[in-house]
Amino acid sequence: MSSGNTLDDEDTFKILIATDVHLGYLEKDAIRGNDSYNTLDEILKCAKTNQVDFILLGGDLFHENKPTRRCLHNCITMLRKYCMGDTPIHFNILSDQTVNFNTTQFPWVNYQDQNLNISIPVFSIHGNHDDPTGAEGLCALDLLSASGLVNHFGHSQSVERIEISPILMQKGTTKLALYGLGSIPDERLYRMFVNKQVTMLRPKEDQDEWFNLFTIHQNRSKHGPTNYIPEQFLDEFLDLVVWGHEHECLMEPTRNEQQLFYVTQPGSSVATSLSPGEATKKHIGLLRVKGRKMNLQKIPLKTVRQFFIQDVTLADYQDLFMPDTPQVIKKVEDFCYAKVAEMIDKAERERLGCVLTPEKPLIRIRVDYSGGFETFNTSRFSQKFVDRVANPKDIVHFLRRREQKEDIKDEVNVDLGKMLKPTAVEGLRVEDLVKQYFEAAEQTVQLSLLTEQGMGKAIQEFVDKDEKNAIGELITYQLEKTQRHLQTRGVTTEQDIDKEVRQFRDSKKNTKEEENEIREAINRAKAHRLERGDDRDISDEFADVAMDSDEGSVPLPAPTRGRGRGGRGRGRGATASEPKPSGRGRSRKSSATTQSRNILQAFQAPSQKSFRTGATSSYAADEVIDTHPPTHTHRVPFINLYVNCTVPSSNLTVYLYSPSDDH
Repeated sequence: MSSGNTLDDEDTFKILIATDVHLGYLEKDAIRGNDSYNTLDEILKCAKTNQVDFILLGGDLFHENKPTRRCLHNCITMLRKYCMGDTPIHFNILSDQTVNFNTTQFPWVNYQDQNLNISIPVFSIHGNHDDPTGAEGLCALDLLSASGLVNHFGHSQSVERIEISPILMQKGTTKLALYGLGSIPDERLYRMFVNKQVTMLRPKEDQDEWFNLFTIHQNRSKHGPTNYIPEQFLDEFLDLVVWGHEHECLMEPTRNEQQLFYVTQPGSSVATSLSPGEATKKHIGLLRVKGRKMNLQKIPLKTVRQFFIQDVTLADYQDLFMPDTPQVIKKVEDFCYAKVAEMIDKAERERLGCVLTPEKPLIRIRVDYSGGFETFNTSRFSQKFVDRVANPKDIVHFLRRREQKEDIKDEVNVDLGKMLKPTAVEGLRVEDLVKQYFEAAEQTVQLSLLTEQGMGKAIQEFVDKDEKNAIGELITYQLEKTQRHLQTRGVTTEQDIDKEVRQFRDSKKNTKEEENEIREAINRAKAHRLERGDDRDISDEFADVAMDSDEGSVPLPAPTRGRGRGGRGRGRGATASEPKPSGRGRSRKSSATTQSRNILQAFQAPSQKSFRTGATSSYAADEVIDTHPPTHTHRVPFINLYVNCTVPSSNLTVYLYSPSDDH
């Protein structure tokens, strides 16, 4: 890596690097609503001030898969303000642009469009928050791409093999090969790397003269055996890897001694969770490339809201209080008050002289009360700091140390809170939690019809993207396929059916067929939602929902629309005998008429009406599937999930339980 005094001349690429902008995060919050917009404005202004050749975004430009109109409007306004103009572009594209930009009807870089005046091109891959969905495989970035504001690249449309073709650029004598790969489920991409199904193409001529820059949006830290992408999977000819998705800012390039390339992790530009990784100072990078040499300059972001976090273990302060000390709860509360006040004072001192930094900081104190201590009233405690911090509702987070795992005897008595550390849930996704549960559960509570991956993906669609029918569609689809398989095999006895169903399920595990079935079921759910005209934004209904936050519980505001979510499932106080509202196309049933039947009787059941109004002919007419998803929440600390393959009253029911009433 070259020295920091690299000259800016006609042979030097100047590239502004940023990842995980999460535009629109908490946009309805009265205090933090404009944070992401202010920071993007600062990033684009920095690019214009430094006269960069282009901006490289490493995914998650948007926080929501379906951004609100306000979010899209602000983004388009800022891109037009800073990235359009008469400033000439000093580099050329040498590669086949129809391959590089294969998701648009305008397959060329935007600054070469004769109808547009672009002064700073923006190249971006998609992340896991703004990933392509639906039958057309479109995402919010494709809207910006069609409007000529962003060059969306790195979208792989094949699930069998990935070929990453670089965007070949040249400025003077410097040749730059820009590789990109948008977010793909980590387990699938891991498996594809292992099976050598990922290929990075290289120029045929003068391969040693190219500076190879690769941007990726995947888990870098290990969350499971295959739930991350090891650096050694990447090709050794790369020079620099820009790693998105991880929110901790590690801008200083680190050398991978095995593959001999450098890795930089810019991190997020807005704190989306109250975890230690978000507390590091936020930066963007100014990359200079000349020939095969590079220099990366860290640029601190001034509009980012300050965030301070501190861990406190009460057992370490035995000189101040013990569990049996008189008025110990009051003393612990006073102790925490002093810690919070100290962090607020530190934030005020650091903010002096910086008018762009928001006034109210984010404060989090994590209190380990193991050893017999009790918690105090956090709501009353938070009232003391309403006018001083940006997150008064979740300043204090109580947790306990990990306890010894108990034997799992029955799914009803599983205490999932004792199976994991309280802080371990912060970086996990829904499908990880589902997989962990079934790995720990006994054989008697394993899935018989569905696979863990399929159920995890369906629940993720339900939680992250509000696809309310994803679980039901997956069950319908799998039930149809299993029926046809059993009819083909000519199985008649109940024992043979159970055996054949499990063998059929196991034969599809971790295969392309399984992925295609999951995708087809999710596409069905989306198609039916569009048929009903139910295509509203999730963010219109929820205002203050934290992503990946480590707090135990965040209260959700009431929906602001007239059409509420009461029809989606019974509330906590409802009894099993209460009839469900019909909702949108759901069939009504009472538990008083429910009569259990085994799977053999279900497959021999007479024709029933479809469970949705106006269902297309692709649905089996002889099965009625009724799902009861819980009230939607964007954060699921853990889901205790059990599928009952005994079909009551011609319905296959998915039960979603939560280990505590707080979630």
